[in-house]
Amino acid sequence: MLTELGHFALILAFAVALFQTLVPLVGAHLHRPGWMAAGSAAASVQFLLLAFAFAALTHAFVTSDFSVRLVMQNSHSLKPMLYKVTGVWGNHEGSMLLWCLILALFGASAAWFGGALPPRLKARVLAVQGGVGVAFLAFLIFTSNPFLRLARPPFDGQDLNPLLQDPGLAFHPPFLYLGYVGLSMAFSFAVAALIEGHVDAAWGRWVRPWTLAAWIFLTIGIGLGSWWAYYELGWGGFWFWDPVENASFMPWLISAALLHSAVVVEKRESLKSWTILLAIIAFGFSLVGAFITRSGVLTSVHAFATDPERGVFLLAITVVLTGGALTLFAARAEALSSKGVFSLVSRESGLVLNNVLLAVSAFVVFVGTVWPLVSELAFDRKLSVGAPFFNMAFTPFMIALGLVLPVGAMLPWKRAKVGRVLRQLMPAAGLAVAIGAAVWALGTGRTAGGPLGLALGAWLVAGSAVDLWSRTGRSGAARLLRLPRADWGKAVAHAGLGVTIAGIAGMLAWESEDIRIVRSGDTVTLAGYAVTLNSVAETQGPNYLSTMADVTLADADSGDRIATLYPEKRVYPVAGMPTTEAAIDNGFLRDVYVVIGDPQEGGGWALRTHVKPLANWIWGGSILMALGGALSLSDRRHRVAAGARRGSAAGVPAE
Repeated sequence: MLTELGHFALILAFAVALFQTLVPLVGAHLHRPGWMAAGSAAASVQFLLLAFAFAALTHAFVTSDFSVRLVMQNSHSLKPMLYKVTGVWGNHEGSMLLWCLILALFGASAAWFGGALPPRLKARVLAVQGGVGVAFLAFLIFTSNPFLRLARPPFDGQDLNPLLQDPGLAFHPPFLYLGYVGLSMAFSFAVAALIEGHVDAAWGRWVRPWTLAAWIFLTIGIGLGSWWAYYELGWGGFWFWDPVENASFMPWLISAALLHSAVVVEKRESLKSWTILLAIIAFGFSLVGAFITRSGVLTSVHAFATDPERGVFLLAITVVLTGGALTLFAARAEALSSKGVFSLVSRESGLVLNNVLLAVSAFVVFVGTVWPLVSELAFDRKLSVGAPFFNMAFTPFMIALGLVLPVGAMLPWKRAKVGRVLRQLMPAAGLAVAIGAAVWALGTGRTAGGPLGLALGAWLVAGSAVDLWSRTGRSGAARLLRLPRADWGKAVAHAGLGVTIAGIAGMLAWESEDIRIVRSGDTVTLAGYAVTLNSVAETQGPNYLSTMADVTLADADSGDRIATLYPEKRVYPVAGMPTTEAAIDNGFLRDVYVVIGDPQEGGGWALRTHVKPLANWIWGGSILMALGGALSLSDRRHRVAAGARRGSAAGVPAE
């Protein structure tokens, strides 16, 4: 019964989304306050209905109701409770219900916290958000209904994909969807502004918190996905340029550009058309990501579905929403005239350069991702675009971005003297060069990438510190803690990028690897560590069988034991699928990464050992970037209501 009520709530939510799309939009056009106000109520009701539907589906998973087809296909009675719950979104239909729920949550949040927005702008934003909801709810109801029943329920289910039965993947999709779908708010604000034909500084203040929140969630989601791939897949890497990884990375890059561009709109009322375009493209890339993961046109270990019919529906949604917004942009862009002027050397120019580098980087990733599909369709040739292309084409733009970021962050608005800023940054530059030279002198000399990457990371971290200090003026340290949270957030986020770059450079440049056949009692020596295989035993988990190794990690010189590691090979009988569980001794400066392989015919086991310098800096930098974003978001100047009050006081025109 609860399942049928959830299905009914889903259909009602679709009807409410239609109401939310049409009534406020018509009310804004006809200047009818009651019709405009109805959008807020509709947004709240839509969210409550979808929350009930999601709760009903969760109940079916938790109680192992195998009469529901989705539960039968993605759960099992012996599965731990955590993975019963995460099974709700560990599949195509459930993940799309989560997508729609988050979409409604953002629309309802705009209704709850946007009370000081001009009524017509608010009505149009909610209408556009409702229109996006209509598209995805139609997709969910007509092609991906999660509440379908089975006429003859089985005794037990088919279990969830074993790769998804992991804490990292339990929380990765919700954060990623909060980022993907969060960009719909920037899209809705952009389309509403195009309908009105008006963008000003207040609009920049309104759109920034939504974009910043989406960027924070994307950062956390991408970081969790990278961390999961590192320890769960057994490959030992952190990024593989997989199409689905790229699908999340492209909106992250564009939303970062949008954040910086919106600053120019807010402070100088310039780059209005460009900022609107970025808001459309950012959500457009989110739609492209949904298409890639669910259409089957590109192969990926992360894909949810491979149904061409669903792919066509998602492609139609992408074309209608993005194409319609771009058409409106082409028709109304001339009305978005910029007021502010600035010189070639200024904060504005620095942010323009930042935007260009981020946008071109995203375009490079996009071309590399879709080129195999284009090649097959246009030239009937099957090609594979892998890491060598992305590393060569993408890395130079990131290096350039890292070099200019500290300089651009310290340039004054409107007109600046770059020499003065460079003089302030000389200590940071000296520190970066010294670190790079020291690492080169102490290293093996195999590659210059490691020292250069560490130098670039040090440049970003030290440059962020200099930027913070320069804002204290003559007060010095006494004023440091009283600086606005937005200033601290910017510095922490930029420093986090530097830490991540340093971690990537260190891991790629100085990783050591050993693969060999070992027997019990054998020792492998690698990069100053001794790895001894003590034994291999068969064990049983809650819903899997495990071949677990007992491995001792010790210092190769002194023989002192550092840790005992337990790498595993698991087999999930219900799904009939094996997984590799790496054992990792984490450290601040390195990870020791051990993987047990298959038994060998002549006896012994395949053992793979890695020493990965600075591996945890990659995810530590991601945490710092997200923390920096959260600090900025907590600044009262960046809250929607605060910005809206200022905009209302200035008399923002409705048309």
